[in-house]
Amino acid sequence: MRQTRGVRKIHVIGIGAGDPDQLTLQAVRAMRSTDVFFILDKGEVKADLTGLRRDMLDTHVPHGTYRVVEARDPERDRRAGGAAYSPAVGDWRSARADIYERLIAGELGEDQTGAFLVWGDPSLYDSTLAILEEVLERGAVAFAYDVVPGISSVSALVARHRTGLNRVARPVQITTGRRLAEGFPRDVDDVVVMLDAHQTFRRYADEDVEIYWGAYIGTPDEILVSGPIAEAAPRIERLRAEARERKGWIMDTYLLRRHPRD
Repeated sequence: MRQTRGVRKIHVIGIGAGDPDQLTLQAVRAMRSTDVFFILDKGEVKADLTGLRRDMLDTHVPHGTYRVVEARDPERDRRAGGAAYSPAVGDWRSARADIYERLIAGELGEDQTGAFLVWGDPSLYDSTLAILEEVLERGAVAFAYDVVPGISSVSALVARHRTGLNRVARPVQITTGRRLAEGFPRDVDDVVVMLDAHQTFRRYADEDVEIYWGAYIGTPDEILVSGPIAEAAPRIERLRAEARERKGWIMDTYLLRRHPRD
């Protein structure tokens, strides 16, 4: 990031899927150059997510060299569906932008560097970059920012299952449960699914499809299941329900691998 005197700087740092050992050397260097870390608190149920971030700071950044500023993450209307889904997400992002703008303007000096610690990789199904752009477009506060890539849950998932994302000369697609519910992507046999609260993979239990599933990847609570969907689905449903009941939340990702059709 080009250093411009008198302009606030922001690091957007990918911190991996949950394992503190997944922090890259670049991420650690960026963390050690940060004066203020901004953390959005998701409430008591997800307090361990905030705790993991603080553990990383305690491990890699000298004490007394930084401040942590927390703010409550706004609630998103998760009941919105169909045509209302995108507007609901837009409203939630704008509410977050209000918070980011206030934090950067009020908590970060003009010659200081702030940072947001982003789960996985900031470029993959994360809103931080879009929100920072919205803040800049408003024009109330100026800053420069850079992005430090991280190990995504997708990369961590296939590593833990000791497989690859794609097969020779074949594409792979990353999508959401909402999109998968519309059908398996055309001309793609390897599909990574994120943000699936409804276990959409069950629709393919009668097809020749394997699943590589993981929850809380990279953390002490990690759960892994793989196999043909017809065999693995009941176990995944049970483990997922038990984990959600125990922790109050769940983050899971999976790869579907469809065998070639004649």
